[in-house]
Amino acid sequence: MGGGRPRDTGVEERVVAVAREMLREGGYARFAVDQVADRAGVAKTTVYRRWPSRDHLVVAAVATFLDDVAIEETGDLRADLVRIAAAIAAGLGQPGIRLLVSELIAAGARQPDLAASVYQLWARRRAASLDLFAAAVGQGEQADDVDPGLILDQIIGAVYYRALITGDPVDDDYLKRLVSAALAGAGVSSGGLA
Repeated sequence: MGGGRPRDTGVEERVVAVAREMLREGGYARFAVDQVADRAGVAKTTVYRRWPSRDHLVVAAVATFLDDVAIEETGDLRADLVRIAAAIAAGLGQPGIRLLVSELIAAGARQPDLAASVYQLWARRRAASLDLFAAAVGQGEQADDVDPGLILDQIIGAVYYRALITGDPVDDDYLKRLVSAALAGAGVSSGGLA
């Protein structure tokens, strides 16, 4: 005999999808677990059984936004970095996402647990991006003494700075020049990007 009702395997996906939609609509500040549970058609206790706090659910939903930005190694480091930066810029160009990122940064400054969860998300994405550099070293596209973390910080940091602070455009021309400058400053060859 089984113990109770079988677990609904689709509940996690449904709750995260609703959470993602609600974050787009109202941002972090207006995000409420009660409303997520209602829209997803589940009990609030069901949500809390899977995500122990509101912040854990927010981070799970934000992870899906980050997963929308594919990190693929094509054999052309420069083009790969431009593509990643362009996808981030496109995401930050959406008012709801820009506001959400700003709110998460501010909330993380006040809540160490949230900051740690968000940091783990970005660390996972950063590690995937750094893998591009390892592939480039293996293909002889860059020297093995280059600091990939520093290059990535220069590129991604500049994108976030423009999108969230100055409001200056982050177009394709800017991104190509940014990536080229970061790579050239680190001594990476200029081939691979027209």
